[in-house]
Amino acid sequence: MDKERVEGMAKQAKGAIKEATGKVTGDTSTQMEGKADKTEGKVQNTVGGLKDKAREAGKH
Repeated sequence: MDKERVEGMAKQAKGAIKEATGKVTGDTSTQMEGKADKTEGKVQNTVGGLKDKAREAGKH
């Protein structure tokens, strides 16, 4: 598994926690930061997945 995927998944989890904390505390800034972190993590995870596929395609 590509390093980007691992980092992306971690960033998504961090963002989900931050977003939930913002909702509970009523802090819209924290909530929006969490959503941004989740989105960034999804993109990073996707990039890592593409790298994995490219690596696999190169082996064949």
